[in-house]
Amino acid sequence: MMITEEDDTPVTTPALEAFPILPIKNNVLFPGIIISATLRSGKHLQLIKDCYEQDRLVGVVAQKQHTVDGTKVDDLFRVGTIARVLKVIGFADGNTVVILQGRHRFQIDRISAESPHILAHIHLLKSKVPDINRKKVKALVQSLKEVANDILNMNPDAPSETQASLESIQDPEFLTYFLSSNINATVPEKQRLLSLNDTVKRANLLLEHLFKALEFTQLKREIQSKVHTDINQVQRDQYIRHHIQILREELGDGEEDDIEELRARGEKKQWPKDVATFFEKTLNKAERLSPYHGDYATFINHAELLLELPWQVYSKDNLDLKHASSTLDKDHFGLEKVKERILEYLAVLKLKQDMKGPILCLYGPPGVGKTSLCKSIAKALNRKYVRIPLGGLHDEAEIKGHRKTYVSAMPGKIIGSLQRCGTSNPIIGLDEIDKMSSMRGDPAAALLEVLDPEQNNAFVDNFLEVPYDLSQVLFIATANSLDTISPALRDRMEVIELNGYTLEEKEKIAKRYLFPKQRKAHGLKSGDVRLTDAAIAKLIERYTRESGVRELERQLGSLVRKTAKSIALDENYARSITPAEVSKLLGVEQFDQEAYQSITLPGVAIGLAWTPVGGEILFVEATLSRGKGKLTLSGQLGDIMKESATAALSYLKSQAEELGIDYHIFDQYDLHIHVPAGAVPKDGPSAGITLCTALASLYTIR
Repeated sequence: MMITEEDDTPVTTPALEAFPILPIKNNVLFPGIIISATLRSGKHLQLIKDCYEQDRLVGVVAQKQHTVDGTKVDDLFRVGTIARVLKVIGFADGNTVVILQGRHRFQIDRISAESPHILAHIHLLKSKVPDINRKKVKALVQSLKEVANDILNMNPDAPSETQASLESIQDPEFLTYFLSSNINATVPEKQRLLSLNDTVKRANLLLEHLFKALEFTQLKREIQSKVHTDINQVQRDQYIRHHIQILREELGDGEEDDIEELRARGEKKQWPKDVATFFEKTLNKAERLSPYHGDYATFINHAELLLELPWQVYSKDNLDLKHASSTLDKDHFGLEKVKERILEYLAVLKLKQDMKGPILCLYGPPGVGKTSLCKSIAKALNRKYVRIPLGGLHDEAEIKGHRKTYVSAMPGKIIGSLQRCGTSNPIIGLDEIDKMSSMRGDPAAALLEVLDPEQNNAFVDNFLEVPYDLSQVLFIATANSLDTISPALRDRMEVIELNGYTLEEKEKIAKRYLFPKQRKAHGLKSGDVRLTDAAIAKLIERYTRESGVRELERQLGSLVRKTAKSIALDENYARSITPAEVSKLLGVEQFDQEAYQSITLPGVAIGLAWTPVGGEILFVEATLSRGKGKLTLSGQLGDIMKESATAALSYLKSQAEELGIDYHIFDQYDLHIHVPAGAVPKDGPSAGITLCTALASLYTIR
């Protein structure tokens, strides 16, 4: 930046009541100072060219907002500087640089025109110039020069001629203009210096800015001296960010970074005092790290998790027992024991207004409605519902979270589900709790703290690291088998058994729920197709064999799809599906009741077998062949069932006389006992009576 003392050359000044105004951005022009400004606006560019060619003066005024294009009058400061246009330089990119020399300060009284350029009524401002011979003024001028020289000496990039120019200035007023134009300050701060008419006040305010700049320069040198010369890339980035932070603090502006935004959100959060303290410590740790440091993202993620968790936020329960009962009855047929237990919980909660959530375990074969019942309970209570599938889960960290020292650490499924649902008293469904495995740690043991009503009021997730109250959460687990659940975990749950449905119950469920659901899912209306009661019964008896209704729903879906296909192809179809239509649409019957209803051969007995998915019909077949009394067992029987066969034969021998069996037949014939479906393992303690019946039938030929 060039400087020049004001000369005494007479200037032809235009009328002050219609003076042209040039707005400039990001700078303030002072009297006696030469600056350059880049112009892009066409009307301003034409104004400058006219003033340059006609040697006319122009009023230069700074803009309040540097982001505003096509300057509005309201965006201009009221005090500016009359300037002469020294040079106009055009560039190939369309920009024009104009060199301006400040002359006199002025103030805008009012705007008289805005087009084609701004014209204003102005009056010149006279400064109150102090006596240079006064000691106080001399000391002030000397202080300004000394502080400015100290700043220049600390800055190795400062031009040497700047210091020489500074020493040559004797006029206090011009000295303030020169230093004001060169200090590192914002446009509003420079504008305030320009607006002051008292030179002494301007010098005192300028001295404050210089002292701040000197302090910042000293601080910068101290930081540089502490940083090792041989720094790596991470340290270099951290060093630069530290400088930016100090600059923002000195200037008092700048946008808030992520940490400040998180801190502001934390101040509005209603949470326990110890959590607030832990949150602040987490942010302080993040502040000391570079954003490129490996732990920075972990601390930020941890702080965001603390903010997003619903601390002490609870949804309001619907304690209307009649509404809960009707909701459960509407969604599920039967299951009276489970419904009664939920109504008991609601009743106690209504009377006490505060109750620890019970830990329920719905136990039963697949397809009986365990998972859907959890949703209905949430609907009845008016609570949020979150399902956590535990089938195949093998890492205890998925329950209690990873420690923050691990790469990609994250909270466990329990805390994560609370983060998603937004309340601290949801219903959490722990689906397939009996199908967890143990590859990394013991997930079942990790659930002990979660599912213990005496401990879960202060559950600690490894990633969260602060206690969280789970006592108001209603946990509902589902399981197909209790044998694979550890005794300690089973002891913490209230097991409610859901048995399979009877034929009558399945008919009601199919008619009320499953068939309308499938019909709606496939785009059919109630008038398009209906299912008779006899057809439903045949579908259940001849095409399904299960405790639940999942396979029944699949078969119903198959019927509806075949009907939808006929409708789409404009084919004739039966609007009322009868048992005959079921056979026509679904093909050969998969299960035949006559197979065990018309057994007449001796040596064949029928029993019932328990399986995890319900009951099965079990045939026991026995035959004799000439030999020496050898016993042969086949059908992949377990040890207990083999013992049952041996015991049945021994019992039969002991009762041979009463049954009318010739005792010698046991030594003259070999016995072969076979249980069909040999690929399926079979075992159990209750098959003895069936085996004994089959043998008695064989030996008595009845």
